[in-house]
Amino acid sequence: MPQFAEIQTEPGFVDRRSNFVEPDAAPSRERRQFRNSYDNLSPDATELAGAIDEYKLRHRRRFITYEEMLGVIQNLGYSK
Repeated sequence: MPQFAEIQTEPGFVDRRSNFVEPDAAPSRERRQFRNSYDNLSPDATELAGAIDEYKLRHRRRFITYEEMLGVIQNLGYSK
């Protein structure tokens, strides 16, 4: 088995591999797909955007698929 030398880094370089986050740990910052403000949204759109943001935080996703969005919408009680 090959031996790997220790990686030499430049001063000020941050090796992000050493900052592994446990899967159940809360994310360090919010990730929003739409924008940072819900000020100009209707109440229903605000509720949907908040639910999507909550889903993404819980599942550590930056963007979600249409299937995931449909699941969020259905969990809010909407149906066809």
